[in-house]
Amino acid sequence: MNINTLEKFRSNSFQLGTWLSMGSPVIAELAGLCGFDWLLIDLEHGAVGESALFQVLQALRGTPTAVIVRIGAPHSDLIQRVLDWGADGIMVPHVDTAEQAQAVVRASRFPPRGMRGYSRSVRACDYGFDLSGSSVDPLIFTQIESAQAVSNVYEIAAVDGVDVLFVGPADLNLDLKAFESSLSYEECLETVAKAAAVNGRQAGLLNRNDTEVEALKVKGFSVQAVDSDLSILRGRFKDLVARLTDHTI
Repeated sequence: MNINTLEKFRSNSFQLGTWLSMGSPVIAELAGLCGFDWLLIDLEHGAVGESALFQVLQALRGTPTAVIVRIGAPHSDLIQRVLDWGADGIMVPHVDTAEQAQAVVRASRFPPRGMRGYSRSVRACDYGFDLSGSSVDPLIFTQIESAQAVSNVYEIAAVDGVDVLFVGPADLNLDLKAFESSLSYEECLETVAKAAAVNGRQAGLLNRNDTEVEALKVKGFSVQAVDSDLSILRGRFKDLVARLTDHTI
């Protein structure tokens, strides 16, 4: 872990990131060199698997970018493996209660504050050459993706160790619609941002429209992942085809 990178992230300044879904070390390295504050490697829905994750993390070595890995489920063994491999933090989907958030924090921290296993020989400790990273708490993003999570968001934000309340727009909108919630999406955003501010956390979300960055900053969302590698390539490919051929999609 890069201690300076984590301290900068926790300074509450605006943090610009993007989503890496393709599992390509080359694309990850390129993104890291472009100056993003943070990058999200998606193990939940992305094309990257655990077998490729190690190489993606290696490609980002030496960049000032904070590397966050979204795991598919809050399994303690997966959390430990991702952090041992050198991720600066984790994002956990569908954190609906404070108890779930507490379990994530415990799995991410060493005793006595947690239950994470310790090894000096892992990549996070430079295979035994640098143990300083083991004294730094990883960044923890808890995803707010349901009406239940929104109703519990103040309690989730109060959990020691949670850094970012991160809204998943697609899942949250789907949940609100599926269960016919009386809450609107905009009301949910307002509640999450307030809970973050009251508890000294940061609020974040995946933003598919870069024209909305400033408006969302004003609403309190200081951590934004703008677009994704897959979406950026898809858009550029479509644009080229549309402009240079008779084909349309």
